[in-house]
Amino acid sequence: MANRAVETTVNDATPALGTLGNLRRRALGVGLRPSTTWALARLALDAAMLLTAAVAALMGSEAAGVSAPPGKWLLLFSLLVAGVFVARGMYGTRLRFEMLEDVRVVLTVTSLVAMGILSAREIVGDPPDLAAQTIRMWAFAAVYLTAGRVALHWSRAKAHRHGESLRPTLIIGAGKIGRLTAKRLLEHPEVGLKPIGFLDKDPMAAEDGSLPMPVLGASWDLDRVVAQHDVQQVIITFSRAPHEVLLRLVKRCEELGLQVAFVPRLYEKITSKLTIEHLGGIPFISARPSNPQGAQFVIKYAVDRMVAAFFVILTLPLTLLAALGVLMTLGRPLFFRQLRVGRDGRTFEMLKFRTMKPATENTVEAYAMELAPDTAPGGVEGADRRTPLGTILRRTSIDELPQLLNVLKGEMSLIGPRPERPEFVGLFEQSVYRYTERHRVKSGITGWAQVHGLRGKTSLSDRVEWDNYYIENWSLWLDLKVLLLTFLAVVRTPRHVE
Repeated sequence: MANRAVETTVNDATPALGTLGNLRRRALGVGLRPSTTWALARLALDAAMLLTAAVAALMGSEAAGVSAPPGKWLLLFSLLVAGVFVARGMYGTRLRFEMLEDVRVVLTVTSLVAMGILSAREIVGDPPDLAAQTIRMWAFAAVYLTAGRVALHWSRAKAHRHGESLRPTLIIGAGKIGRLTAKRLLEHPEVGLKPIGFLDKDPMAAEDGSLPMPVLGASWDLDRVVAQHDVQQVIITFSRAPHEVLLRLVKRCEELGLQVAFVPRLYEKITSKLTIEHLGGIPFISARPSNPQGAQFVIKYAVDRMVAAFFVILTLPLTLLAALGVLMTLGRPLFFRQLRVGRDGRTFEMLKFRTMKPATENTVEAYAMELAPDTAPGGVEGADRRTPLGTILRRTSIDELPQLLNVLKGEMSLIGPRPERPEFVGLFEQSVYRYTERHRVKSGITGWAQVHGLRGKTSLSDRVEWDNYYIENWSLWLDLKVLLLTFLAVVRTPRHVE
């Protein structure tokens, strides 16, 4: 009761602090909130790209042997694209922005609008080269809008990584999930959120007694902390604070013009496919996770084999060169075979090109004892036994190409959690939260965790978290994203792991 009395007194006495903070933000932002400024920047960029696309479609028509499309249709096309963008939330407030998701929306929206324009012009009886005009209009718009979005995301992510334009973020709740949230934001500055501290009356420190950031106060210190640190984003995680206190905090954040996000209870079971129904004022949330035993995964594995067969043929010259190089440097056998654990705990022999000289000491069991807590195995274990060719094969991931044969045999998938050795699986099942759940699907050559930097000797609990997210939110689009991100990762950075 005393704490609530203090909270009420301080909150009644400190609105001026929040007002000063808002005034200072408005002065710096020329009267606009950061989210509004960012939305206007995206709108202005899209408008400029649509205008450029329209000019390109008009100016190049004669050279392409196509009559120029009427300006009114180009204008209607641009307005419809912008309108659908608004309806799809392309200019709304989001906690984070994903480049590939924006590209997907751009391609989808421009295609649908182009088909609508084509149908409308066909009805009113426009010229015979209508199809060519529409395709040119769509192609220029899709290319320019995509290029603009990619450039904008790239420049924004680069600025965030250099500590520019970050939004000071306050985390309410200093428990396990609060610390995990802070860790994620610190690891991914490209999101644009800079955690500055916790707000918690009764913080729960880690086992070693440490916290990644300071506790800046309790719930009644919200106005002071917001004003002192110019907070723009608040994230509410699990807290021991009563329900009424948290609601009061949310209301006060809204009054201060702050963006608020929540980490829901049972967050492990929240997927991207949610159904929300209301009974009176009570929402019922039903999550619809992907079913690893369902028909969609049967289709996935069938597509995997077809794509793997295509890549086997496509990469055959490279595979033959690598095999010849291994034969000349290490002799037979060409493949390194290692027992791994896959779907439903079944073991199989995973294939790679040999890249190392034979081991003479340092058994796997001895190495397992040297692993730091919450660290996955991988990389060059013990003494570096790689041959010069092996170093090149590992850095370019060419040594992984034989795993396409594992996919064709049905032992692996193109995309999924990376398989681990049986001796490590036995250890991790006992010590790592939700580790066994990774085995619901086939192991993959690449995965959602790997494209987010979790390769080699990285956090095992983080890797398991990303892997289970992939399983429960699986879609063909998610697989395509992983393939694109894998290509970018191989091109951008050398590989030193697995």
